[in-house]
Amino acid sequence: MAENTAQEIVDTIGGPGNIASLTHCATRLRFELNDNSIVDKAAMESIPGVMGAVPQSGNRYQVIIGGGVQSVYNDIQNLPVMATAGAAPAAGKSDADLKADLRNQGVRGKFSWLDSFFEFLSDSFRPILGVLLGASLIIAIAAVLDALGVVEFRSADKGASWFFYDTMWRGVFYFLPIMVAYNGAKKLNVDPWLGAAIMGALMTPEFTDNVKNAANTTCTTNATLGTDQCVAHIFGLPLQMNDYSGQVFVPLLMVGLLAVVYKMLKKIFPENLQMVFVPFFSLLIMVPLTAFILGPIGVWAGNGLGSGLSYMNNHWPIVFAIVIPLLYPFLVPLGLHWPLNALMLMNIKTLGYDFIQGPMGTWNFACFGATAAVLALSLKDKDKEMQQTASGALAAGLLGGISEPSLYGIHLRFKRIYPSMLAGCLAGGITIGVLGGVTTNAFAFTSLLTIPVFSPMWKYAISVLIAFVVSMAVVMIRGYKDPVTAAVTADGNNAALAGTTDATVGRRVADAAAPAATVGAAAATTGAAAAADAGATTAAAAVAKAVKPAMEPDAVTEVTSPLAGRVMPLSEVPDAAFAAGVVGKGVGIDPSGDTVYAPAAGKVVVAMDSGHAVGLSLDSGVELLVHVGIDTVQMGGNGFQLHVAKGDRVEAGSPLITFDRAAIEAAGYSAVTPVLVTNPKKFASVTPLTESGEVAVGDRLVSTTGKPAKLEG
Repeated sequence: MAENTAQEIVDTIGGPGNIASLTHCATRLRFELNDNSIVDKAAMESIPGVMGAVPQSGNRYQVIIGGGVQSVYNDIQNLPVMATAGAAPAAGKSDADLKADLRNQGVRGKFSWLDSFFEFLSDSFRPILGVLLGASLIIAIAAVLDALGVVEFRSADKGASWFFYDTMWRGVFYFLPIMVAYNGAKKLNVDPWLGAAIMGALMTPEFTDNVKNAANTTCTTNATLGTDQCVAHIFGLPLQMNDYSGQVFVPLLMVGLLAVVYKMLKKIFPENLQMVFVPFFSLLIMVPLTAFILGPIGVWAGNGLGSGLSYMNNHWPIVFAIVIPLLYPFLVPLGLHWPLNALMLMNIKTLGYDFIQGPMGTWNFACFGATAAVLALSLKDKDKEMQQTASGALAAGLLGGISEPSLYGIHLRFKRIYPSMLAGCLAGGITIGVLGGVTTNAFAFTSLLTIPVFSPMWKYAISVLIAFVVSMAVVMIRGYKDPVTAAVTADGNNAALAGTTDATVGRRVADAAAPAATVGAAAATTGAAAAADAGATTAAAAVAKAVKPAMEPDAVTEVTSPLAGRVMPLSEVPDAAFAAGVVGKGVGIDPSGDTVYAPAAGKVVVAMDSGHAVGLSLDSGVELLVHVGIDTVQMGGNGFQLHVAKGDRVEAGSPLITFDRAAIEAAGYSAVTPVLVTNPKKFASVTPLTESGEVAVGDRLVSTTGKPAKLEG
């Protein structure tokens, strides 16, 4: 099974020849491709074990696997076809080295600097997530023992045994700057041990004790915080003394400048001298620069951001408690949450506690509540694949506090979940704000196991419970699939429909339902776009809310044929999903021509990159999908020419797709083309006007009837 999954991923990605490099992170396979336009996203997501697929700029492509990503990565690397592939990692190069090489070759998109920045932040922390999680659980155990009265967690006179216990978690956070510096330097293609050594220099006893206690060092006490601020005079220059243990901003700033210095020195010295003189001058330059300039800047920046959030928390606690959980669902998928995580660590270092993690925890539990609802619904639907995905994601969340498997595996695939999840975030945020907020003395992954580290624990427990329950309840009520997908799932459970296997039906359903679902979503957007846009005018909003002609009570609207050919009943279309009518209602056409035309004026809402399908939102209100051939998405665009793009305005007779029937049949696929109304529930009926015989472009094909007017009173 694992080998089959690995082979299917490689085949769907375009084969080994399309892979420039392959790495992985905690949950995702990260591909650098020669051409990511040939990858069919729907086909990728239908592979067993794949939670989702994320195309990115610069021919990068991510495949979401979840916790088993390492095994899938190994299986792919062990495939015989990868042995001679140009994609195979170069001997002796790490994943980070490969990615840095590719970045230097310019394989980036329009916003490459932004991509690189957030990749830098993510990859500086990602490798140490495991030890951070482990340390947070050790803290959680200590907090439970404290709550039970076994030992006073923060006591200064507890026994040596408990001080020794503290070393098991404290070392992770004390030496965190060195770990971040190592990872950050490695990410920027700099000797990682050099980055670690520079940061370590500011954490040695010579710096933290001897310099601080030297005769020419003066200290002042901050009466408010009860802390000492010392300034040493080094060769006549003032040096602000800071405790850099637990810092994250400083090493990030330091390695950014180190990368510039390091690469400059490598250009200056010949290769046979670099081993000695590049590290020598790097230390000589970067240790003073970090101590005198970057260190204080990093501390000031961190303290400033922390103070700003602290001010909001102190003066507008309810606003703060609501904003944080509503912000995180949008920050985490983009990797933008790392600065806030860094602030949490900064708060613990400077204040002795953190106030961000409590509200953040309500978002996490709202996320897990939505996943629990999906698990319950998948059990009801007997959807085994989703059961496996949701159960794994829920376990990772509740026990480890990790949201990525839920986000990438489920929530970002089914957009109905996000509004439901935000309801849980809002409810949890309001609760924690009304109760007065919570704090924690430790950096903790917000899971069931770490609830005891928050104080007051009962406030936090109630808040995350409400977030979990509200999110779960709303998803259970609203469902997580759009109507088309839900129908597809229900029909897929009876896959004997056309004598095909479950896997074949699933792949065809994904191919058919993806553009159809987008048509439906775009139709909803078209109907309310102006009203939803904060900048829309009143007149535009009125137009957007106007009833479409086809949806007027009892209105009959005819849709003409978009292509020439022989008409057949939809039930005779050689595809289980189309034939069952779960994607939409209409007819099939065995084409005699080679071009698809717009049957009426409207907007293009779906234009598949492979050129085989187009979705239109007609001005009448009818949503139409024209899908040329069966399973033709597998052709990767060969034999198809797309004449329009998503968002284009078309008029009746505008060419949409030109296709080569001979190429379709030579590839082993049927050219039968379903022409479907994908929003049939908006109408009282959708009726084929002909189900046999030949039609020409523009001939009457399908009619819709508006729902009867509602009786008043």
